[in-house]
Amino acid sequence: MKVLVIHGPNLNLLGERRPDVYGRRTLKELDRELRAKARSLKLTLRILQSNHEGRILDVLAAARRWADRLVINPGALTHYSYALRDGIEACGIPAVEVHLSDIRRREPFRRRSVVRAVCRKSFSGGGFGSYLKALEWCAKSAA
Repeated sequence: MKVLVIHGPNLNLLGERRPDVYGRRTLKELDRELRAKARSLKLTLRILQSNHEGRILDVLAAARRWADRLVINPGALTHYSYALRDGIEACGIPAVEVHLSDIRRREPFRRRSVVRAVCRKSFSGGGFGSYLKALEWCAKSAA
């Protein structure tokens, strides 16, 4: 099974930006954990981090021909990007939305997800564990 993992805007700043909310661990550490988990689950990963909505949409469109599952942390795009919502829907890849923090317990503007409706599952509030649970779901959903 081939899984595309997309880290959205500002996730390149993990470990530096709001460590009280997102923790002190870096994106490099997260990617290392994702690759290890994927190996144990016999998943093939491609990982992208982008601060650019258009780049994410281009990658989604290209991935529709090869990816079996999508794990996406849209960052702030979660709350307002109907373009991203439509891109996830259009690519047709079964998607999982992930968030390091629990967006339902954050500031009011962060509590709404416009992408949730086009995702099969959502994991939030578990730090890196949100992503790891998403990979487990990907592996189980293929069985």
